[in-house]
Parts: sequence; C-alpha cells; structure tokens
Amino acid sequence: RSESSSPLFYLLHINMASGVGVSDEVITVFEEIKMKRAHKFVLFKLNDDLTEIVIDHKSSDPDYATFLNLLPAEDCRYALYDCEFEVDGGGKRAKLVFIVWCPDIAKVKPKMLYAASKDALKK
Repeated sequence: RSESSSPLFYLLHINMASGVGVSDEVITVFEEIKMKRAHKFVLFKLNDDLTEIVIDHKSSDPDYATFLNLLPAEDCRYALYDCEFEVDGGGKRAKLVFIVWCPDIAKVKPKMLYAASKDALKK
C-alpha cells in the first residue's frame, strides 16, 4: 500500500479539500483506535472557528446506546466506531466504521464543511 493511499495520509492532507485542518491529537487517537483498539469509539468535531477537526469525546464503553446518546441532535460530528460482530461458522470480526453525523436540523455551513472534509477522508 502506498503512503498516499493510507487513511492517515488523507487525515494529514484534509485541508486541501475544505480548508479544514486536523489537530495532532486526532491523528494520535486515530492510530490508537486503529492499531491498539484503545477506544470503543471516538467523536470528532470542528473547533469553534470551523478551521480544525478536534476530539469531542472518546470512550471505551461498549454500550452502543452510550455512543448514540453522545451524538448531538442539532450539530454535526464525525465518529470512528470499533464494531465487533460474529460471522457465519463462528468467529468474531472487528471493523472500524467511519460515521458522518449530520442531522437535518444542523446549520448549513457546518454540514457543508463536514461533507467536504469527509470526501477528503474517504479518498
């Protein structure tokens, strides 16, 4: 896998697509959850200036309801969720799921910024 196709590469270069940067702590926690499974989920948000993605909340609580309750009703968030499931024939699997939470009643500017930044992350 080339360096330019890794998810971390796109976290570092997110500002090219939307003008929004990524804080160093976001990169650190991304590596913690990806490599060490240190957290069950992490919520990210844009800072007050709408210029940088920062950590909103991180948790090791395995209760999915806890995760859902932390998603704001009127604002956007990114989430990285460590989803564990069983497959046919036995055995457990785990996948990191990237979620973009943009409720319909969120303001337009944050919704547009989250969408533009999400596209940079998905590449």
